[in-house]
Amino acid sequence: MNHEFLITDEDAMQALGAAIGSAMQGRGVIYLQGDLGAGKTTLSRGLIRGQGHIGAVKSPTFTLVEPYELATGVIYHFDLYRLLDPEELEFLGIRDYFSADSLCLIEWPDKGRGVLPMPDLSITIGNEGAGRRVGLQAHTARGEDACVAIQQSQSKKQP
Repeated sequence: MNHEFLITDEDAMQALGAAIGSAMQGRGVIYLQGDLGAGKTTLSRGLIRGQGHIGAVKSPTFTLVEPYELATGVIYHFDLYRLLDPEELEFLGIRDYFSADSLCLIEWPDKGRGVLPMPDLSITIGNEGAGRRVGLQAHTARGEDACVAIQQSQSKKQP
């Protein structure tokens, strides 16, 4: 099942990120897809701060991964844009990041095809006029439960 949201500004994108983080309960794998500048890191920032992180949330473009240790568990934010070969992820010890008590956000997941696990949720962000259209697609029962919770939280915000 697919769910779509029209996002009008950066604050709304961060609020949606916080709703996604809450719905995922700090666990699982999320793929983030969209062009450069679409808002993947902004959405991630909202999700990470919504889970209790205080401080900067930067794009891990050069480090490949930024860990955030929180009271609810660990969030790993990956940006695979500069990855040349999916096999590089094996040298990074990628499999160790995907544990039962972690949430992994992965920007540019196509760069890790064949090495990354199946996501619970795929999020696609695209331009829509002056705003963004954010599409959510569940791939697991956890992802579907999250989509339902996100849809309900966003419906409450509508006038």
